[in-house]
Amino acid sequence: MKNIQLKPLALSLAVITSAFGMSGCDDKAAEANIEKNIDNNLDQDIDKDIEPKEPSVARRWNEVILAGIRNDFARPTVHARNLFHMSSAMYDSWAAYYPDSPYLLNNTQKDYTCHFEMDNIPEDTLAASEKAISFATYRLIKHRFKLSPDAEDTFALADALMTSLGYDSSNESLDYNSVDIDANAAALGNYIANCYIEYGLEDGSKESFLHRNTVYQPTNLPLEPEMPGNPNIENMDRWQSLDLGTYIDQSGNLVQGSIDFLGAEWGEVDPFALSANDLTIHHRDGYDYHVYHDPGAPPSFNEGSFEEYLWSFSLVAKWSAQLDPADGVMIDISPASQGNIDLASFPTSYKEHASFYQTEGGDIGKGYDINPVTGEAYEKQMVPRGDYTRVLAEFWADGPDSETPPGHWFVIMNEVNDHPEFERKFAGTGEELSPLEWDVKSYFALAGAMHDSAIAAWGIKGWYDYIRPVSAIRALADLGQSSDENLPNYNAKGLALETGLIELVTAEDVLAGENAEHVGKIKLLAWKGPDYIDDPTVDVAGVGWILAENWWPYQRPSFVTPPFAGYVSGHSTYSRAAAELLTLLTGSKYFPGGMSSFEIKADDFLVFEQGPSVDMKLQWATYQDASDQCSLSRIWGGIHPPADDIPGRLIGEKIGKAAFTHASSYFAK
Repeated sequence: MKNIQLKPLALSLAVITSAFGMSGCDDKAAEANIEKNIDNNLDQDIDKDIEPKEPSVARRWNEVILAGIRNDFARPTVHARNLFHMSSAMYDSWAAYYPDSPYLLNNTQKDYTCHFEMDNIPEDTLAASEKAISFATYRLIKHRFKLSPDAEDTFALADALMTSLGYDSSNESLDYNSVDIDANAAALGNYIANCYIEYGLEDGSKESFLHRNTVYQPTNLPLEPEMPGNPNIENMDRWQSLDLGTYIDQSGNLVQGSIDFLGAEWGEVDPFALSANDLTIHHRDGYDYHVYHDPGAPPSFNEGSFEEYLWSFSLVAKWSAQLDPADGVMIDISPASQGNIDLASFPTSYKEHASFYQTEGGDIGKGYDINPVTGEAYEKQMVPRGDYTRVLAEFWADGPDSETPPGHWFVIMNEVNDHPEFERKFAGTGEELSPLEWDVKSYFALAGAMHDSAIAAWGIKGWYDYIRPVSAIRALADLGQSSDENLPNYNAKGLALETGLIELVTAEDVLAGENAEHVGKIKLLAWKGPDYIDDPTVDVAGVGWILAENWWPYQRPSFVTPPFAGYVSGHSTYSRAAAELLTLLTGSKYFPGGMSSFEIKADDFLVFEQGPSVDMKLQWATYQDASDQCSLSRIWGGIHPPADDIPGRLIGEKIGKAAFTHASSYFAK
């Protein structure tokens, strides 16, 4: 029985992209490369004696879209919308020729109507739909990525795919009822793309303003992470921007100054399956914040839930001590010990988080006795905990140079679709669908879930405007310790001391300073940070005692933490929504073969520092297990406290189910 093997996140198009270089390409070489790599790389990491499924034209375009996202700025909200509009355009291009109901074509969304009346249906509907899909996606790629820093690379891929498919990309006609029947499919694709472009200017995303906020302003002055502590913070419940000075961003651009909140007003964007019944409208500074699935306020430093606030951010600091592969702690990371948490086991209040998350790392998941597909026990996999935690933090980071969290789940779904044992049966029943029909419908449904996840999560982020761990931990440490009035540096709102993890600097401590200037300050046993890494290909910062005022998330110094509020976790929301959607879509909560597998090679995966020190495989029995692991990775990475996580998972569960139901309503029965 074969298990799914997930490819590296760069996926198959990384090979194609590298063949084109930084500007332009030879058309024939591009055509040869795109044919070779899209067709032949689909079987990468899958047993070579098994023929991969023939990729549909929708799959080919999805790969180009994902490459375009990697070539763009790391904007998860914007790219969730891009994936939704492009996937919907592909679906509409299909539905125009089949009994399924289109989404925007011949329909109205947010007061925008895309009128449609086709005079003649061609005899070869498959060929027509493939051509319409290609032209629609091509036009949207050209429009949505035109300001991307690496737009030339993305457009080279799109042009090469059009050439390899035998289409004339210079055809910009919108007349899909012309006398030239053979040209009508191309015109229909152009017309559908044009509808999505016009709709996109009215969908609430503020595309005309480059998706910038129009009202939101941060409460706190920026944090300068290269400097100790957090002296600029005024409200320890609210988000704080970062001032990284002058640095080089993911695309090689020189950036200077503080970073704006990405998507603070995204709750106003027109959703897919979110309904008015899910919506609460809050008012601040003359603006209406649209919040779907409002979870209520997170734990507060100021408003009576300080105990939960302190516990949540302290756990992030404690888990930072688990990022050392040399600490001698070995754990089983297989489904025999990891995963298998049902929804009823999730905490229902912040006070219950302490019994769900383990101080030594991880959650209450106990794993599975057997693989239900093979009937055999899952084989244990013992690895250093510090390798596992670092790999998770980077694997699920989905920041610069990635396809971002919504795109990551398209990568995962594409791998599921490629599995030799996977059957393209909608909801796991009925006749198997063709590759094209399965892809356009599954992309449409998953993209709808990702789009709604962005709207819900960022609507909550914008309204609650919650602080990130790097700001909170440093600010709490600046206040002092809250454990003992008789010890130095006491403050009732400071960090709580814990032997071996959170302590006071003494006069004998190596951290005391040349003039004992640090005596009495808080110190943490934690990842020591990027100052200990000169060359990430050979250096490991490791874990040691550091001044808490210098605490750093397990991230690269040019990123530090995402440029938007923490609560709720976008990763948790996206991932749980995708897991629920894939479960319903495939008719099984298990990955094909009963387990997925992503191979990690020693000293050939980590980017922030050298590692891991051993080979390993990330393994999940179910889609929910993968989602839950993603959520935990954000705590180990120092990006989210538990308070951000569980509400995101619960909201994602609702979104995934609603998106599947809503998408299904468009499909002919």
